[in-house]
Amino acid sequence: MMLDEPGNWGRWGADDERGALNLLTPETVVAAAGCVREGRALSLSLPIRGATSSPAPTTVPHLRGRPLPQHFMSVDGGDYAAGARAIGAGLRMADDALVVTPHGTTTHMDALCHMWSGDRLYNGHPADRVRSYGATRCGIDKAGPVIARGVFFDVPAVRGLSHLGARDRVEPADLEACLDGTGVELRAGDVAVIRTGWPLVWREEGPDGYWAGQPGLSADAGRWLAERDVCVVASDNAAIGGLNERQLADEDLADDLHMILLWRHGIHLVEMLWLEELAEAGRIDFLFVAAPLRIEGGTASPVNPVAVL
Repeated sequence: MMLDEPGNWGRWGADDERGALNLLTPETVVAAAGCVREGRALSLSLPIRGATSSPAPTTVPHLRGRPLPQHFMSVDGGDYAAGARAIGAGLRMADDALVVTPHGTTTHMDALCHMWSGDRLYNGHPADRVRSYGATRCGIDKAGPVIARGVFFDVPAVRGLSHLGARDRVEPADLEACLDGTGVELRAGDVAVIRTGWPLVWREEGPDGYWAGQPGLSADAGRWLAERDVCVVASDNAAIGGLNERQLADEDLADDLHMILLWRHGIHLVEMLWLEELAEAGRIDFLFVAAPLRIEGGTASPVNPVAVL
């Protein structure tokens, strides 16, 4: 493995394509279910608004230049050639067609084949198995459902802010401060859910403010989470790590968050969450449920994560 840093390659065997999701044993899932105390479920996803049917470019956070979702409906025959079809006496139906590029435009889960270095994917699988027709190794279809304990890190709250600034980076001390006095400690197989509050900037300042950069985890914070054996890192920003005004990471390869988490440790990433209702709920631990679509060879899948309180 390049860059001489410990990781999870070989930990679950040479053929492993699920990475840290292997930590979700039946016992871990049963223990996670014990976090359900209210029976209340909160969606943690942003809406999918097709650029053909609503003003998505001005209403939904996304990365500049990424293709927006395209949503076509057949209900009036104007958007979609099929038109509304009659079914029996007086009954009608509408069909949908949806084209989505998950990275940067929707709440989504990254597959382990999404990024790599040299000629190897996570766990040493050959990178040439990622082709234009899909990835035959480490695709999102290998992930399966995620049912785990979620642990919430509301970083702006502990800093006394509504949201972090564009150049802010979340450090291990911030993560520790979020748990201080709560009685909650990270366990193997947990999902770390990190709030930056950055989607609020889209509402308050519009696209230009949102695109001025993004806060995110520092490399040391990513390593801190990996050392504690989380199975997923999820955040409300677009790249887990921070971005500059060109929407690129400033870190070098050794400190890139995708390389640290996805490539070295096999930790799946969930990006572009909406965490404001969860912040208002005041819960630190909860049952986290998310199921990526079984897109064979996909580098990502749209998801609608749910926090069950």
